[in-house]
Amino acid sequence: MVVAPRKSPSKSTTKTRASLSRTVRRSFALPRHIVAEATAVAPAELQTNLNRLVTTALEEYTATRKQQAFEAAMAAMAADPSVTRASDELLEAFRTTEADGLPDD
Repeated sequence: MVVAPRKSPSKSTTKTRASLSRTVRRSFALPRHIVAEATAVAPAELQTNLNRLVTTALEEYTATRKQQAFEAAMAAMAADPSVTRASDELLEAFRTTEADGLPDD
């Protein structure tokens, strides 16, 4: 019986597997004082798991940046004369419904 040697996965197969993975593996060099400070203020369950701590920090950073972008967009919209004019027109159009006798809820 002849046994053929196993081939190692080709680069395209390896890339395909990597692209299907839900985890991105990277190596970071973090200043020791930042890791110490982050660990000190982290919840107990994250203090011994740097990977989870960094993941949580990135999630919080992303959420904060999205919130800031939303707030900036809302402020820009509120300062836009055409938007405030349209809003005023809608308020005026619906003002008659305030006198419909229904409770304000």
